[in-house]
Amino acid sequence: MKVMTCNIRTSAAADGPNAWALRRDVCARVIRDHAPDVFGVQEMTDEQFDDLAAAFPAYDTHAVDRANTIFYDARQYRRLAAGGYWLSETPHVPGSKSWGSACVRTASWIHLAHRETGFAFRIINTHLDHVGQAARERQARLLVEDAAAWGAALPQILTGDMNADADNAAITTLTEGGWTDTYGAVHGSQEPGDTFHEFLGRGCTKSLGRIDWIFMRGALRVQAAAIVIDAPAGRHPSDHYFVSATVALMAP
Repeated sequence: MKVMTCNIRTSAAADGPNAWALRRDVCARVIRDHAPDVFGVQEMTDEQFDDLAAAFPAYDTHAVDRANTIFYDARQYRRLAAGGYWLSETPHVPGSKSWGSACVRTASWIHLAHRETGFAFRIINTHLDHVGQAARERQARLLVEDAAAWGAALPQILTGDMNADADNAAITTLTEGGWTDTYGAVHGSQEPGDTFHEFLGRGCTKSLGRIDWIFMRGALRVQAAAIVIDAPAGRHPSDHYFVSATVALMAP
């Protein structure tokens, strides 16, 4: 199963030569070229949802907040359940935020089953706060607690822009709480560099490290993982690199 996480950069930003209208086709092309079964999107507006939904007509979607939406190939997978929550002290209160979070942050999830084999798994998509370190750590703790409530065996995948690199305590919270970094599981401890690049690619001088992640837990093993640096004809699909992982059900 191929999974991607894609911070597509909101179309509400005044990005001039990198405005959404000038890169939406490239964004769809890059995702399509990698043929994910499931992908999580961050920073999406209604306009961007309409464009990507049109570009991927075979995919169904789910979100509690349009900004964090999950797309999945409905030809291959059927929905068993879906939900979401706010990353706050009151996670079931819409619009709530806590711990000094600069923005309202959410997590959307879907429990899916493969139509042919019946293999079931859960995917969660999120975007941690970009300002508050305490907020990031508490938001990560909530993601750990939520996943743990589903049991240790259930295959689960977490996609998102964590606004935190490998040395950040929020990532430590996730890994110590049972989540495995798919990229690290394949490539070891050597970090790939920045995933945020301001539409400059490897020429970006604002180094934030790897802040876009795909984690897994439960009965899964990772087969491949990559930072997607595609820029067709020199056009970047976003100010973030997308990230991909291929995972499989572990044999009992």
